Parts: sequence; structure tokens; C-alpha cells
Amino acid sequence: MNGKKIKLFRKALPLYIMVLPGFVYLLINNYIPMFGIVIAFKNLNFSKGILKSDWAGFSNFEYLFKAPDALLVTRNTLLYNTAFIIVNTFAAILIAILLSELRSKTKVKLFQSCVLIPSLISIIIISYLTYAFFSGRTGFINGSLTASGREAISFYTEPKYWPGILIFINCWKGAGYSSIIYLAAILGIDQEMYEAAEIDGATRWSKIRFITLPLLKSTVITLTLMSIGRIFYSDFGLFYQVPMNSGALINATNTIDTYVYRGLIELGDISMSSAACVYQSLVGFVLVLAANRITRKYSAENALF
Repeated sequence: MNGKKIKLFRKALPLYIMVLPGFVYLLINNYIPMFGIVIAFKNLNFSKGILKSDWAGFSNFEYLFKAPDALLVTRNTLLYNTAFIIVNTFAAILIAILLSELRSKTKVKLFQSCVLIPSLISIIIISYLTYAFFSGRTGFINGSLTASGREAISFYTEPKYWPGILIFINCWKGAGYSSIIYLAAILGIDQEMYEAAEIDGATRWSKIRFITLPLLKSTVITLTLMSIGRIFYSDFGLFYQVPMNSGALINATNTIDTYVYRGLIELGDISMSSAACVYQSLVGFVLVLAANRITRKYSAENALF
């Protein structure tokens, strides 16, 4: 038995070596920093160090739950992320289906590059691009409105416009990257199924509806479950940089991450910020377990575990 195990180990050794860099990265970047969770339960004093700082219990968590804006930032974080998941999933699947319909490899590569470019652009650049469109005086939209005799809109003082703006920007930036995953899933579908459907007289829409979309179900569920795990997190740059940290837009753009950041800047309390991160992680973990349990109940083969 030992000999067999050694043989199997030697056979799989190249695979272990390939996995090793990724494992080391995860260990250093994701697991070792988990030791910092202890900061959330202490009054951090740098002169004493993390371990010798005084215990604070759950008092650091009171900042999130007792603050007057706690309900607002929680609501914003949940609603925005829910909208992001729905809109981005729909857009990514649509882009993937359109790309899969292209027969020219040159066109596929060209359009793939075009949809991926936004995900590579810095959020700082995106914030200035947004400003170029929505600026009150020199913005493209207000310039078009005034040129047609209409009144300009002060976008950076009107919160009602920003939910739509932020959802659109997030979709524009992120849907292209997700579409590559869906495209890979579509290209993995047996082409004989499409050929058989075509022989039976199925239209292009029928093939998409009855073959492509049902077979994308497991990919959609997996990516959605992963997104649910981060539903209490928000893209800090999107909610802080893009609205230019405008005070007039706080009610529409304030999420847990920006709320904690502003609190950290004002109070300089690292323990409080750490408590917020622990809270976000725990809620995300519970939501993933709940979503996976529901998935396993109705479609066991598509559950993560």
C-alpha cells in the first residue's frame, strides 16, 4: 500500500508543483492575514502591539449598529449589490451569446478585447470619464441639453440620478469580464445538440432558449453564489471616487465600505474598521451557506457543496 501511495505521489508530483505557487499566494494573501481578526475585539495600541492591546469585547461593533446611518448604508449596500448581480448576469449572458454567434475568429477576438477593456481601466480614470459626461458646466450631457435649449442638470447635487448611473458604470466595467466565463461555458456545449435542433427546424432564438440558456444554469448558479458571498462588500472606488465624494450624494452613494472609511479618516480607529470587516465576512459566509442550502434543496447537482 505504501509503495502504491509513493508511486501515485510521484506521478502527481508535477501537478503539486504547478499548484504550489497558487497555494502559497492564497496562504500569504488570504489566510495569514486572518490573524488580524483579533484586532476587531481589541482597543489597538501600537505601542503595546496587537497581542498586548486591551480587550474591547464587542464594543467596536457598536459603531456599525448604533450609528444613525447604519440602516441607510446597510440598505444601500444590499440593494446595490443585488442590482449589480441581476444586471451584470443578464448583460454578461447576452454578450456571451452574441459573441458565440460570431463565426469569424478575428471578429470574436476584436469584440472580446472591446468588452474586456473597461475592466482594465482604473476607477480613477472612470471617475474622470464620468465627470466629463455629467459635469454641470462642461459635461457632454449638459452641453447637449443646453445646445437643444433645455435646462442643465446638476448631477453632482441630485442623488436621484446616481443609482442608475452607478449600476450602469458597474455593468459597463464588469459584465465584459464575466461574459468570458459564460462564453467558455457556451463553447463547451456539444455542437451536435445545435445541429440536431437545426435539422428539426429550430430557429436561432429557439436554440438559445431551449439549449444554451438551460445548459448555462449551473454556471449562473455558481457565479451567483460567489457574488452573494460578497453582497455586504462594495466597490469602494465606485462609490467614493466616481461620485467625487460629493456630500450632496451621501444618501445615494454611502455604503458600508465608504461609511467605515469616512469614520476611519475622522476617528482614526483601526479596531472599528476591523470590526466592520469581520461583520461583512460573517454575514457573507452565512449568506453563502443559506443560498447554497436553498440551491441544494431544489437543484442538488448545481450546489457548491
